[in-house]
Amino acid sequence: MLDFLGDLRRTHMCGALRVSDAGKKAVLMGWVNRRRDHGNLLFVDLRDRSGVTQVVINAERNAAIHDKSAALRNEYVIAVVGTVKLRDANTVNPNMPTGEVELIAEELRILNESKLPPFLPSDTALTNEETRLKYRYIDLRRDVMQFNIELRHKVAKAIRDYLSAQGFFEIETPFMTRSTPEGARDYLVPSRVQPGTFYALPQSPQLFKQILMISGFDRYFQIVRCFRDEDLRADRQPEFTQIDLEMSYPQPERVWEVVEGFLKSAFAAAGSEIKTPFPRMDYDEAIRLYGIDKPDLRLPAFTDVRESFSAENLQELAINANLPVIAIRTPKVGELSRKERDDIKPMFNPKGGAKVFEDFKRIGNKFPEAAAAIAKKTGMEDGDLIVIVAGSLPTGSAPAEPRMPSSEHRKVTPQELAIYASAGVLRLALAQKYADRHGIFKKSGDAAKDFRFLWVTNFPMFEWDEADKRWNAAHHPFTSPHEEDMAKLETGVEALNDPLSPLSAVRALAYDVVLNGTELGSGSIRIHRQDVQSRIFRALGMTDEEARARFGFFLEALEYGTPPHGGIALGLDRIVMILAGAESLREVIPFPKTARAVDLMVDAPTPVSEAQLKELGIAVKK
Repeated sequence: MLDFLGDLRRTHMCGALRVSDAGKKAVLMGWVNRRRDHGNLLFVDLRDRSGVTQVVINAERNAAIHDKSAALRNEYVIAVVGTVKLRDANTVNPNMPTGEVELIAEELRILNESKLPPFLPSDTALTNEETRLKYRYIDLRRDVMQFNIELRHKVAKAIRDYLSAQGFFEIETPFMTRSTPEGARDYLVPSRVQPGTFYALPQSPQLFKQILMISGFDRYFQIVRCFRDEDLRADRQPEFTQIDLEMSYPQPERVWEVVEGFLKSAFAAAGSEIKTPFPRMDYDEAIRLYGIDKPDLRLPAFTDVRESFSAENLQELAINANLPVIAIRTPKVGELSRKERDDIKPMFNPKGGAKVFEDFKRIGNKFPEAAAAIAKKTGMEDGDLIVIVAGSLPTGSAPAEPRMPSSEHRKVTPQELAIYASAGVLRLALAQKYADRHGIFKKSGDAAKDFRFLWVTNFPMFEWDEADKRWNAAHHPFTSPHEEDMAKLETGVEALNDPLSPLSAVRALAYDVVLNGTELGSGSIRIHRQDVQSRIFRALGMTDEEARARFGFFLEALEYGTPPHGGIALGLDRIVMILAGAESLREVIPFPKTARAVDLMVDAPTPVSEAQLKELGIAVKK
């Protein structure tokens, strides 16, 4: 027989009782985490989101309660009234915050029973992820999931508090808007009252937050759900949460100061201290040093070691002396076996004629002077792994003197980019493969709190799409170009079908904030002039009519006194994932989708009835 709660009120959370509460009356409510029957004594570990308290039910004190407790099983929901008592010294549990006390039961109410779950929240060995997601309400009872969701709340609250104190208004923007497909696919919502038309769920509030700046709100933020119908990865979901903000009259540095401020508050809420300001790096420099626009600064940068080889060395190794020769140093890997060295080549994904030399000892044996120079230049220490990535020498090429390294501020050429990109992928693959050896990527201890932030700035404004023979926006089409590059933009529009058009040299006032190789957020100073926005659309191959059809309301708004403005959006899910030391976004989102964009708990998506489709004027094509 189950009991009703009635007017019984909880006085303490299960994880709250301490030595100072000894002798007090307490009312606890929660789930049976564990039950141990010792004859006249029954011990129940009672759990809620705050922790666990041991409840003692003594047959000699109250036979009726003891008899009633025989029915208890794991995950039953109960309320217990009793007196807090200090545990005997030999029964203290130092591994529990409540381990010095216990509750002596005087009244027991069984509020609900439970079927035997497919797994228990107290299980130390995790079941497979599909079962966890199907029974998410059980999975969320686990202490690690309770911790992650509480952490998410604390981080979001810290961000809200900081931005509110900085004069930002939290303003909600629509979930049902018009489709303006750029990059990822929109999720579409059919309109019943306007048959044959569709809303789109927003991929971001981009245009609305810019219109809020036009409307005079000056400082906006929102912790907002966004939607993208795209293929999923561990760090991607079809619906996700981002910290979205926009400011009027900023330089990029002003946006960065705000972001650094709220990240400092967010990380402090999670018990971590971070240093500000974050270092800054141009996109081209990031490519030259790391081969990627979101570098992981926990690992050493590349070293260009062309000068360490003589022209004859390069010719003998069939290396193109006119391209970078990159040394990748992975610290503290130790001696590799022959098989481990052989395993490096399959990890290498060559682009543009890139080639890899995975056996540095062999290079040392054949070219000892070059190897010594490389070891010195890279700062190689005992146990470090050195792998070389270079460009292949074209067949029949004559020896060439090694060219001096690229000027620090010169744009990376497509040929160089292929070498850098190949080396960048291999650099991360090597670090991941040998993570257990060098310890840099550990999820616990000091290594887990080694947070290396970076601002990557001055991205290219446009990217050449070789398949479609056209230029695309590298960031998004509302990003402002550098003032100094306006002339290149103007002349570039006259050569839209040329991959070497001046458009390739136009820089965007765009910036990404990166943490340990993960892009946390992306932003830019926006275009606030209608004439510049029209030029960008033309560079992207849009006619004035196409631009008006897709963005007419926004182009019109730009004609009514738009102030300069800029902003950024950061992924809340990713931030919490890193702070929690989790491997997947699904570990920090209460109700995530699988890699196939399926919600296993509610069994969505599902077909709908013919009547619903008919009402919407939709026919499903099999």
